[in-house]
Amino acid sequence: MPVEIKELVIRAVVDKGENASVAKREKTSAGMNETEVIDECVRQVLKIMRKEKER
Repeated sequence: MPVEIKELVIRAVVDKGENASVAKREKTSAGMNETEVIDECVRQVLKIMRKEKER
């Protein structure tokens, strides 16, 4: 049975100060820096592509 989402609420806080950009570069919510997150994404995409190629 499909689930229908009728309302989606997204809240965000925007800080225009210098500290906001520094904090974003230093750590993400998962505790990884930006390059680590990108590397992990690339690894997962390549893994998925290899699985698709095997089929």
